[in-house]
Amino acid sequence: MKKSKTRRWCRSMEIIMLALITLFFVQCKKEVSGNQPNGFDPSKPIVVDSIYPKEGGVGTNLILYGQNFGNDLSRTKVTIGGKAAKVVGVRGNSIYCVIPEKAYDGDIQISILDDEGNPLAEGTSKEIFSYVRKWLVSTFLGKYYEVSSDFEEKEGPFNDCGAFKGILWFSFDPLNHDHLYFTADANSCRMIDFEKEYVNYFRTGFSRTSIISWDNDGDMIASDNHSSDTKYGNYIFSRSSGFTQKEAIPVYARGVNGTMIHPNGELYYSRYRAGDVRRYDFQTGEDKLAFANPYSAVAVYMVMHPSGDYAYLIEYEKHFIMRTDYDPVKKIFKTPYTIAGAAATAGYKDGVGTSALLNHPVQGVFVKNPAYEGNGADQYDFYFCDRDNHAVRILNPQGRVSTYAGRGNNGTSGYANGDLRTEARFNAPQAIAYDEERKCFYIGDAGNWIIRKIAQEE
Repeated sequence: MKKSKTRRWCRSMEIIMLALITLFFVQCKKEVSGNQPNGFDPSKPIVVDSIYPKEGGVGTNLILYGQNFGNDLSRTKVTIGGKAAKVVGVRGNSIYCVIPEKAYDGDIQISILDDEGNPLAEGTSKEIFSYVRKWLVSTFLGKYYEVSSDFEEKEGPFNDCGAFKGILWFSFDPLNHDHLYFTADANSCRMIDFEKEYVNYFRTGFSRTSIISWDNDGDMIASDNHSSDTKYGNYIFSRSSGFTQKEAIPVYARGVNGTMIHPNGELYYSRYRAGDVRRYDFQTGEDKLAFANPYSAVAVYMVMHPSGDYAYLIEYEKHFIMRTDYDPVKKIFKTPYTIAGAAATAGYKDGVGTSALLNHPVQGVFVKNPAYEGNGADQYDFYFCDRDNHAVRILNPQGRVSTYAGRGNNGTSGYANGDLRTEARFNAPQAIAYDEERKCFYIGDAGNWIIRKIAQEE
């Protein structure tokens, strides 16, 4: 509810701001055709009486009101927090400009320049602009190749590690948060070492590595997405061996796309062709059906809520997300039900439940929302990659889907950094991880072969 009110307030402010800007330029046009305001008078001071709005982030439209600004755009300079602002319009008693990046200090200074660009006079606003650090999309790792044939794959430091094909799934090591692994289906898996700022290959020996998860002892479970009914599908890579030695979980499993470990220690895995989710007990070795999936021959990805009380099943080919609740008595997940998206209907639409439309959703991650504290209910939002909508979406505890990042400049796919919604573009984002320590997201931008970052301005 708080987010909805905030969005409505922001839309109202945008409308008001647009009206003010329109009025500003209309008035400027009238004065150009009629009586122009007096030009800058060097015998008088430059005075800033007020500013509007008084807070915002990069790209915010700002109007300065005062006296003796002149009317020559080419001779007007505005700095905010020591950063040069783009000046769009000026007349005797008002200046319209755009807030630059990283204008953290918020002090505002106006300069009138001479023919050589040197200050003739300066004025400082008594009011300080309160700079709000925005969440922005940037390129974190990998080289973007405009020509795909120039692609190079290699190990290396963060500034020279080539590009990454087929990014599928991110997974932080739960006992070493400086290590982020990602699978890449039939392509090379990697390990990102934040401490050493280096990217290494991670070898599984599988022809197609689909998923990495972790058991309660900190050992890795990696899945081999093969097409045989007489081969094991899940393997344990021991921490003691540095994840170089593996042991099969002795159950045949074909087409494993999703795995998750419950806090009680049970392994759940999905099977593509069979269209089901199974439960494996490490202590007894028992393997049994947890529940059938509504569809067979579909990739089902699974993400468990931090509490273990429920999990989301992401139906990739069928464009919707289901929820399965955990039965603590029987110690098994129950038959799932739809929570977001319309089954077998691809599209793009924000909304609640089945009124929202998705297009090949893939990995998601639960992130605690401070705004929910004290409400006695679920504290987490679910951020997920909506691959063929080229966006990162949010599913809140009430089942509402909204768009968080991507599709900037009224577009869909592409490669562009900047503001989450107005500028940023992705190309088939597939993997996502939230870094609790660094307070940022990493996005596997599969179509661009790179890893993007979503974080507040530093």
